Amino acid sequence: MDTAVNLWWAWLAAAIAFGILEVLAPGFIFLGFAIGALVMTVLIAILPSAVAVPVALAIFAGLSLVSWIVLKVAFKSQSSGARRVTHDIND
Repeated sequence: MDTAVNLWWAWLAAAIAFGILEVLAPGFIFLGFAIGALVMTVLIAILPSAVAVPVALAIFAGLSLVSWIVLKVAFKSQSSGARRVTHDIND
């Protein structure tokens, strides 16, 4: 049996671990990795023998980068509610 067949659960565990890390350290840092690992879980479950481990890691890196960029663009306009001071009141 190919080792890639049994790796879907490892990708799912990685997605859950990255999700927990995102909750503990918010800021959309680990959420991209969690989304990439979740997509890899689905990919490995659908096509278990078509993806070798080094190729799967490369696909995971690409998916994580793309999802991180999409998250940054999507939440860029979200404001924290802090007021920006543009001039000093003493001037």
